[in-house]
Amino acid sequence: MEISTVSTNNGFEGTSRPSRTSRIRSSLSTLFRDLSWALTTASDGVQDWTPFCLVVSYFAFSICIYIVASSGVIKVFWFFYLMTNTYIASATVVEAMMSVGAVHTAKKAAAKVAANNWIFPTPDAELKTLDINIVAYLPNEQDIIMDRIYYMLEKIIYPRDKLCVNVLYNTPYPIEPLESDMRNLTLKHPGLRVIKVPNSKSKADNINFYCSLDTGADVSAIYDCDHYPHPYGPRWAMERFAQDKKVDIVQGRCVIFNADTNIQTAMIAVEFDKIYAVSHPGRSAMFDFGLFCGSNGYWRTSLLKELKMDETMLTEDIDSALRAFGHGAKVVHDLNVTSFELAPTSWPAFWKQRLRWSQGWVQATIRHASLIWKRSEVEGNTRTFTQRFGLLSLLWVRESSYYLISQYLCLVFSIVVTNFPRSGTELYNLVFFQYPVAWWLFILSLVSLFGTLYITFHARSEYIRWWTIGIFTATFPVQLVLTAVMGLFGHARQISHFVKWEATRRG
Repeated sequence: MEISTVSTNNGFEGTSRPSRTSRIRSSLSTLFRDLSWALTTASDGVQDWTPFCLVVSYFAFSICIYIVASSGVIKVFWFFYLMTNTYIASATVVEAMMSVGAVHTAKKAAAKVAANNWIFPTPDAELKTLDINIVAYLPNEQDIIMDRIYYMLEKIIYPRDKLCVNVLYNTPYPIEPLESDMRNLTLKHPGLRVIKVPNSKSKADNINFYCSLDTGADVSAIYDCDHYPHPYGPRWAMERFAQDKKVDIVQGRCVIFNADTNIQTAMIAVEFDKIYAVSHPGRSAMFDFGLFCGSNGYWRTSLLKELKMDETMLTEDIDSALRAFGHGAKVVHDLNVTSFELAPTSWPAFWKQRLRWSQGWVQATIRHASLIWKRSEVEGNTRTFTQRFGLLSLLWVRESSYYLISQYLCLVFSIVVTNFPRSGTELYNLVFFQYPVAWWLFILSLVSLFGTLYITFHARSEYIRWWTIGIFTATFPVQLVLTAVMGLFGHARQISHFVKWEATRRG
């Protein structure tokens, strides 16, 4: 008689129930994973909301202080804020007037070369070798990078035997067939290098990897991936190196070319013309130093390799610019070295970009403020009083202006809350406190504003329509407040050790 075998398994044949110890370990592992996720999520939430809470608390506390302050104290603060803001506006218009010479010189030089059938003073044989570096975070710029590579290869007018285009990119995951397409281009174009930077997490990492290479270039240009340099832009930059052997960095003018997309990009376009065509060359003439601004900048390769970039800084470009200044480098701004770039087309992208810039400026200010009073450590380099004062204005005065503007806003708001004007006379008394000097300060601020924007109007790019200057002027007070708020957020982020970074979305 056949004896059947009774299986000791309670499950399917060929399987066995996990032991009690294994089940406990699995449960503990799941519990630990869930707790870790919950803590990480909570920590991220706290980090995201801490800067917002700090800024809101700052405004609420300030308004409350002014509400309970006496009228005499209010008048003291009011005059202090009005006078300091008037000083900043006056300094800005002086800076703008100093830029007129640079604008005139650039136009005159361009007209002369154009009349000579675009033959430049320096012969091709005497030009320095040039590397143009396109720096890209591939997931963010995969839709535009091939277009930019073709543009650099086909449109840039420079001796081909002295030019090489380097594509320095990083990506957290493979993106095919794009990466293969870029590598295949190098087989057709000997003047192209495509380099996937290993272990890179930032623009600074990409540039530093480039600095480890021996490309043989005399000058290295840095471009963000969304840029279209003017075909003659590199040639204008190299003319500056040829004309002045002491020049270490040439910073060009960045122009927004998608100004017609919406009102936001139009305002950013005007802002960029005000910064790159007016403020930067004006500051350079006024204080005798220039700044590398992150893109459309040309470095002597030896200096770039010596200084490199700090990947721990949110605005590694400003940090490297200030380190170059401390090193005694000569930086010039050339308005003919033009490059066209994209402005953020959505409010979230703009907000994230500017908050990163704000926090980055705070970091740079904290790290390099000592340049204002310290003696140069570079032999033969002496910082003049003018340069030190310029650094003071660029760093501390700029960062302080966020508080001056926001405090003035809080003061006015507190007065409106406690003593709302019911007639024109009351409004007049509220704004000027019946002091004639207030009129003069107010008028001087308006004249400075209109003067700066008038110069910007005449230096505007071809993408700026005349009526957008009017909108920019009318909304300038709101923009000042917005800039101050973003500056305060930058300070709050730095205080709370905010470390998140998001790339700006490209259009």
